[in-house]
Amino acid sequence: MDDLRAALGAVGPRLRALREQRGATLADVAAATGISVSTLSRLESGVRRPTIEHLLPLARLHEVTIDELVDAPAGDDPRVPPHPTVRHGVTYVPLSRRSEGPRSYRMSYPPRTPPEVGEPRVHDGYEWVYVLTGTLRLVLGGRALDLVAGEAAEFDTRVPHWLGNVSDAPTEVLALYGPQGERMHVRARPRRVEA
Repeated sequence: MDDLRAALGAVGPRLRALREQRGATLADVAAATGISVSTLSRLESGVRRPTIEHLLPLARLHEVTIDELVDAPAGDDPRVPPHPTVRHGVTYVPLSRRSEGPRSYRMSYPPRTPPEVGEPRVHDGYEWVYVLTGTLRLVLGGRALDLVAGEAAEFDTRVPHWLGNVSDAPTEVLALYGPQGERMHVRARPRRVEA
């Protein structure tokens, strides 16, 4: 019974993380699922326990399985199943299973996606991006930077920012996102210098 309580208690933070990842408001999710804003708020805060009637439309909207929402055990297979989502023309492929804590994505930007530089966004978090192929435009605090393959950037997402591909070629990016403002810690062994 404690396992069930813990699993259901973790659904709220996952739902909030998935909604924020989409850049959606509670009203947006309510309109798409038919679940009231107050119920969604209570589900996300853990005040209300989710039912299958809540989980089915929410899983469908967020393009995840119910198992992922309730953190069902994955078994012995360590592979992360590909569940791509497309937002504003950009394909996001999660590279980690969990929806809370730092998350990783492979992002594919077709040429000229989004078609024009949009309004910079601000939200809680910390982001690190690495360009695999192509060119990624990062507008950060009013400054525009073009990152090319092999370049990385990290920034606090409370600074107004926008990401996009303004070139005529596709762009592939790896991104790490810490929703609570966690910075990424990359550790590497120091290179030995031969004498």
